[in-house]
Amino acid sequence: MRLFLSCIFFSLPVLIANASAEPIDQSPPPLVNDVKTSTLHTPIPLATQEVEEEPPAIPTIDLTTPPDDLWQRVRNGFAMPDLDSPLVANQQAWYLNHPQYLQRVFERAQRYLHYITSELEKRGMPTELALLPIIESAYNPQARSPARALGIWQFIPSTGKNYNLKQNIWFDERRDIVASTNAALDYLQYIYEMHGDWQLALASYNWGEGAVGRALAKNRAKGLPGDYSHLTMPAETRNYVPKLQAIKNIVANPQLFGITLDPIPNQPYFDVVERNGNMDVALAAHLAEIPVTEFLALNPAYNRPVMPDSANSPLVLPADKVQTFLNNLQDHEAQDKPLSAWRTYTLGKKEKLASVAQRHGLSLARLKQLNGLTRRTKIYPGFVLLVPGKDAIVSAALAAQMPQAEPAGKAKAPVRKRKHVTVKSKTQAAKVPVKRKRR
Repeated sequence: MRLFLSCIFFSLPVLIANASAEPIDQSPPPLVNDVKTSTLHTPIPLATQEVEEEPPAIPTIDLTTPPDDLWQRVRNGFAMPDLDSPLVANQQAWYLNHPQYLQRVFERAQRYLHYITSELEKRGMPTELALLPIIESAYNPQARSPARALGIWQFIPSTGKNYNLKQNIWFDERRDIVASTNAALDYLQYIYEMHGDWQLALASYNWGEGAVGRALAKNRAKGLPGDYSHLTMPAETRNYVPKLQAIKNIVANPQLFGITLDPIPNQPYFDVVERNGNMDVALAAHLAEIPVTEFLALNPAYNRPVMPDSANSPLVLPADKVQTFLNNLQDHEAQDKPLSAWRTYTLGKKEKLASVAQRHGLSLARLKQLNGLTRRTKIYPGFVLLVPGKDAIVSAALAAQMPQAEPAGKAKAPVRKRKHVTVKSKTQAAKVPVKRKRR
């Protein structure tokens, strides 16, 4: 036994010495075809020769560095549970079969998406809600529904008033981007807190929280589940969340659907300039050196060519045009030029619109256009019209952009004042207080 152990210990240094003297052959072991070769000399695969493939890396999202593309920022904030149903597939198919529609909507959203996404992040709300105006209005601030809902968030008149969105013949804050966004997010927060479920909150936004509450009570009475998929709802509400889910899927992975989603710079598109006094829409656009159509896309609340002091709302301008506007405004006021050349005109007894239009160098059609008059508008003695004064800018583009007023009729003439303008950050815009009413 001692001899056997001695032999073992004697052999170990030799084996170790031989192993260290010869490099390890990393090539695959040769095939042994010679049957005469002793198995004692057959190369044995070493552990170092078995190289396993590394598993694919798990994709990560760096939330510490803001992405360059605003779409990626929106994706990073997705937090709603996904809805998987045939209705989602149907809605996706419709969008994918209408790529030009998607392109128009996404282009239109570029003006407003950064502001809305930022407001959602401040409140800790899911950024899927930044896609909701696509479903509501195709991101068109002039959108009007048969139920008289207006703006990108589609507030009806009564709910707009409940959320302090002012409405008269001069302006309608349901169209105002800043005011309506704050009101919509207030309302969405409220109905989410009511249900504790975003899908039910969205159903309430479309159908009304009262209707959803009654549908939930019916399900509970029957012992049925109380989630969105099991509620009995109108067809519009049944398809409402699937529409949002379909858009979310496309934005989350546009390449999968063959959609090109052009990058949007992750920076504010607009800033606001606080104003006092009346100012003409065309003049404001001229001072900012932007087209009237662009100015009204950012300031869609105004129903008339003049922005009255009573609106008490700031101007929304492209961020890169704010300083241009202020410089030109200073030059304009230094020349003692008025900021508004429009004035009100009260229709007299037996006076016709045609005669008023002719007196002010307008066609009847243009006068109606500028005043938002339709066949349904009731014209009577004492009716207040807006007419151009000296130096007023009257253009076809301006007239075409004027929305129909609601309601039309008597209005107080705006009081002329000297204007004082200061820059105000968009983050300082006044919040709309919550008044908990159905949309």
